[in-house]
Amino acid sequence: MAVLVVEHVPGEGPYAIGPALDAAGLRTRLCRVWAGDVLPESLVGIEALVVMGGPMAAHSDDGFPTRGAELALLRAALAADVPVLGVCLGAQLLAVAAGGAAVEGSGLQVGWGDVRTGPPAATDPLLAGAPERLGVLHWHGDTMELPDGAVLLASCDRYPVQAFRVGGAAWGLQFHLEADESTVDTFMAAFPADAATVPGLRAATPAALAALIPHRDRVLGRFAALVAERAEHTASRTFFTPRPCLTNGVVRP
Repeated sequence: MAVLVVEHVPGEGPYAIGPALDAAGLRTRLCRVWAGDVLPESLVGIEALVVMGGPMAAHSDDGFPTRGAELALLRAALAADVPVLGVCLGAQLLAVAAGGAAVEGSGLQVGWGDVRTGPPAATDPLLAGAPERLGVLHWHGDTMELPDGAVLLASCDRYPVQAFRVGGAAWGLQFHLEADESTVDTFMAAFPADAATVPGLRAATPAALAALIPHRDRVLGRFAALVAERAEHTASRTFFTPRPCLTNGVVRP
């Protein structure tokens, strides 16, 4: 059993998620689809699904050849109650897989900024205890519409859907909670035009990251612990859940 981490582009890796999984004794299987790694056709042997960010659009197959296969895996995870953590693009894909929609935004939201946690966050398995205002790293231009039944956990004025939960074990984070000391430098190098819209981004990072780290580590540690606690349940659920039918990465009924 392993946690499958889907990486769409170089530089948008799991960052602090990796150490949290390691600390819980979990094995990570990194699937770099940008390098040609093939997504599995089922969740057999997978105890959790982590889907990272990327510059492609969750609402279109254009320039995103693995979109259909990723949505199929996310739908299978939701059906089998396999833990899911979607980050940025991954959160948008989770919303789509659950019956919501990914949509073009009104422009870039890049840099450090607050999100507001709502009342449901107080009893959420991951976000309980998070402050009402949490400073996080934003780096996106699209957003999402949540499906019926999803629980909105955090928001902001610019893009209201910032964190949500679907069911009891799937979370989407529009922001980059996983950020560590290298994340901003890597993102700035990979997306210089985006970074140029936020003067002072690098200078603001040490203080912003220091404030974030205690909350980041608590949330990611809780996710890793939930995955570890549910390992036996997940193994049996994925074995008996029907597999999606894929042909050349396209989902077939």
